[in-house]
Amino acid sequence: MNFHVLTLFPEMILDGMHTSIIGRAMEKDLLTIEAVNIRDFAFNKHQKVDDYPYGGGAGMLMQAEPVYLAWESVASKLAARPRTVYLTPQGKVFDQKMAVELAQEEDLIFLCGHYEGIDERVLEEVVTDPVSIGDYVLTGGELPAMVMMDAISRMVPGVLTNAASGESESFSENLLEYPQYSRPEVWHERAVPPVLLSGHHENVDKWRREQSVIRTAMYRPDLLGKAKLSPKEWQLVHELKKKTVTEKESETEQLQKAISGQEEKDENI
Repeated sequence: MNFHVLTLFPEMILDGMHTSIIGRAMEKDLLTIEAVNIRDFAFNKHQKVDDYPYGGGAGMLMQAEPVYLAWESVASKLAARPRTVYLTPQGKVFDQKMAVELAQEEDLIFLCGHYEGIDERVLEEVVTDPVSIGDYVLTGGELPAMVMMDAISRMVPGVLTNAASGESESFSENLLEYPQYSRPEVWHERAVPPVLLSGHHENVDKWRREQSVIRTAMYRPDLLGKAKLSPKEWQLVHELKKKTVTEKESETEQLQKAISGQEEKDENI
């Protein structure tokens, strides 16, 4: 897998990606990361890549020509037209399914915008995948690009030491990952669940699956519609939902009692 990042801050990309699992994968030639400085293609005295937008408005806009030339410097070396990801809040939201899909590519180009964005004409000409990592706005596209490269890299064969770990993590089956524990067996009076000490692998797998369902129901119920749950697991979800509603009703009742009690005190003053 070869990543090519078009950016105004190449050192940010290179410094951020040459560590941990990704760094080791690069040392093994499983991954390569090229950071192309868009300013190198601004043929003016001060390497200026931005200008005022037509029609007015706040801020500056990255110009089409230096962006295009930076993209062409990469694309012209490749055998096929590469998929080009533009990091933008307007794009499709990145998820694990997309990470798996993009990991099948041999080359990926990431275009990192800054200022108020990039001239629409060059986006129409080179971008194949507008992508967002969430509903919020960042200073530039470098951090989202690094997030995507990290997630995609984990799906590339050989990058993870344990081949199964990439498949068993959160979102692999639209379920969050189960809780995990290490030594000591008891920490701050909190003990490791006995089933994990039993040595019974079938029971451990069953417990982990159940915990994944519970965690997803509690923290990301929006994922459950895409998950493949058994009738028994759906029953567990319904029981959790019923319990949560009951607890909330109890909390509301206690709050109302507290408010009523305070109002009675106020009246007696």
